[in-house]
Amino acid sequence: MKQDFSTEWRASKNRRKQRKFIANAPLHLRGSFLNTQLSKTLSKKHGLRSIRIRKGDKVKITTGQHKGKSGAIAKVDVKNTRVNIETLFTLKRDGSKSFYPVHPSNLQIQELNMDDRKRNKKLESLSKTKETKETKDKK
Repeated sequence: MKQDFSTEWRASKNRRKQRKFIANAPLHLRGSFLNTQLSKTLSKKHGLRSIRIRKGDKVKITTGQHKGKSGAIAKVDVKNTRVNIETLFTLKRDGSKSFYPVHPSNLQIQELNMDDRKRNKKLESLSKTKETKETKDKK
């Protein structure tokens, strides 16, 4: 398989090509694979369905063997598209704890970490555009 990332390729129904795109994507594009669904209350508040996950966000696991568990994000692994949650770990044979990596598509954000100025600015601008659209629709 050719290892180069194609900037020409846009989309395909072929699963093989989709997997190749994800596997060979550069780091600046892999960040978009870390988008996670927002809870209903956050979705209504900010006018978004999903947002990129960030360290410190409070999440709930929606699928898999740990379904229903929740906790804060401890680490985001962009290269492997995985997230470590503070309350989710496995015990190793020597008794030490190891984080259990979870894919962001299996999570739902319950509470956002608003420490980042860039994130605050983006959410404010999106909520303003949502408000203007709603006022135009009412007229």
